[in-house]
Amino acid sequence: MAQLQSTSITGSFNLAATTANTGSCGNLWFNTSTNKLQYSYYGAVWTAGGAMITCRKSLAGAGTNTAALAFGGATPTNVAVACTETYNGTSWSAGGALGTARYNLAGAGTNTAALAFGGLTPTRSCTETYNGTSWSAGGALITARYGLGGAGTNTAALAFGGATPINVACTEKYNGTSWSASGALITARQLLAGAGTNTAALAFGGGTPTVLACTETYNGSTWSAGGAMITARFTLAGAGTNTAALAFGGRTPAVVTCTETYNGTSWSAGGALITARYNLAGAGTNTAALAFGGYSPPAVVTCTETYNLSILTCTP
Repeated sequence: MAQLQSTSITGSFNLAATTANTGSCGNLWFNTSTNKLQYSYYGAVWTAGGAMITCRKSLAGAGTNTAALAFGGATPTNVAVACTETYNGTSWSAGGALGTARYNLAGAGTNTAALAFGGLTPTRSCTETYNGTSWSAGGALITARYGLGGAGTNTAALAFGGATPINVACTEKYNGTSWSASGALITARQLLAGAGTNTAALAFGGGTPTVLACTETYNGSTWSAGGAMITARFTLAGAGTNTAALAFGGRTPAVVTCTETYNGTSWSAGGALITARYNLAGAGTNTAALAFGGYSPPAVVTCTETYNLSILTCTP
């Protein structure tokens, strides 16, 4: 490794190093206030956002980190809820209630065009679509299940995995009206997370009940193995696409704060959540995500956190 010896430098220079988040660094300089070397790099951290109105866990989410939707879930006493909330980047406001109260459901789409499907109270096959104001009934899932993963939009969604209560590997595609069967997951599991679209999806984590680190990628018809997560976990949340995904929170079975980002081949460590939790929901991308709700023992939480790529400063 090259070293600087008796070298005078004016200003700053590019530092040839890498970070786990993006693989790029910024500048190295000497801080005259602290008499220490510092360098800048691109990274992502979680910051606190506005609290949810209704405290709940096992909910679903859709949208972006500045225009998100939270729906369904369960209260601290495990009562299923139908309430919907919309996030504007700062605070949550009430939206139209689901037609069927349920938890451990999946979601897809945006905050004005969302899809809710599956869930528990008891096991549900019902699908509902949101227009920004109210929910309406859609075509029922072929296989009623809960703890499933979801991806896509409200007119082109994907449902995969879950429990009936037996763990299932079945995958279904939604065309805006009805569900049709597609290729099964390699590993049947429940309480997993998903990202992407209905023709390019990612499934990761979950339980069988063994806690899993395995990742699978979907090409519109079949699933294939991807790189394993660093930390095996279930009841986690996900965001992003199949080549740029984010996994955060969950249980190992210990409750974790760890975040991981996927580049289409492998996972790398990202910034930790402020609040360790599981049974949370997520929305957004791998560089601009939202985490909300969930269970952080001993309490169900309303806290929201936003994840953003920014320039960070570090002292070697």
